[in-house]
Amino acid sequence: MIRLEGITKSFAGKEGAVAALDGIDLTIARGEIFGIIGSSGAGKSTLVRLINLLERPDGGEVFVGGERVTDARGQRLRALRRSIGMVFQHFNLLSARTVAGNVAYPLELTGAYGRNEIAVRVAALLDRVGLSEHARKYPRQLSGGQKQRVGIARALACEPAVLLCDEATSALDPQTTGAVLDLLRQINRDLGVTVALITHEMDVIRRACDRVAVLDRGRVVEEGPVTRVFLHPRHAATLRLVREAEPDGGSLDAAAASDLGGRAVRLTFTGPAAHKPILGRIARENLVDYAILAGRVGHIRETPYAQFIVSLSGRDVAGAIAGLRASGVDVELQGVAPVPEIEERACHVV
Repeated sequence: MIRLEGITKSFAGKEGAVAALDGIDLTIARGEIFGIIGSSGAGKSTLVRLINLLERPDGGEVFVGGERVTDARGQRLRALRRSIGMVFQHFNLLSARTVAGNVAYPLELTGAYGRNEIAVRVAALLDRVGLSEHARKYPRQLSGGQKQRVGIARALACEPAVLLCDEATSALDPQTTGAVLDLLRQINRDLGVTVALITHEMDVIRRACDRVAVLDRGRVVEEGPVTRVFLHPRHAATLRLVREAEPDGGSLDAAAASDLGGRAVRLTFTGPAAHKPILGRIARENLVDYAILAGRVGHIRETPYAQFIVSLSGRDVAGAIAGLRASGVDVELQGVAPVPEIEERACHVV
């Protein structure tokens, strides 16, 4: 659906050009929710603005729907932007217009719809985002979550194939963020709209996305399914973002396992295995004791997972490790270096 090839973009700085994007290659499949994550200054917002050509690349090519659009101008550019809805961090609603008026605005700009047709379309959109009873209110009368729902309805007004969400939940509290992400997933599922979700929060990626690309200093440093990237980060930038999602920063004293006289391993259970007593069974079969040093249990979208750092000791540690792997558990042997720990429900056992 969206393909970026060799994208570069620089901006003027006090000491010359500053590279915002440096050789970006990225593909977003039709109908998926794709996350783009990175710390402040990584190039996320520049990247998303290149997709609908609010910014022009210095080099490289932009493709949308299989069509090269890098040099689109005039009517072709307007048609492209109508096919790509945009949801903003700070809502960008028109304060002098009602909720219904805000949603109607892009339809009015096209000049292609009559008054009755616009009214029917607006009513359907407000019903979809759960704001039918607020149609006559003004933005100042709404909560942050309601404002963002108006923004989503407005972005859907012209029936786009793509929805770009630039930090769409960062101004919201956690509960409201969850509700907005659920709405985006429902829209993706019901309408087949491709969603590109830009954020600096790993938890947003975990809850909403199918795949994710990690940006660092204008480059894609890691990309893949969210389950793999979240549970097994390979790049330092990804590891940092995963750790920041945890209340304790994801820290773990790597010496704790050796202090207990055991072998430190990281165990990852996904899907049905996350709810089975595999560790206890394997420990009994191999006469092994285990101490849980840190862990987390949760969901990545609908997929349950559990991940623990444990210290294994006893008669047949090697046999236990082999048995865990044979049972479908991902086992990573840990050295002396700190390991990524991301806890949603922390359990530090002494």
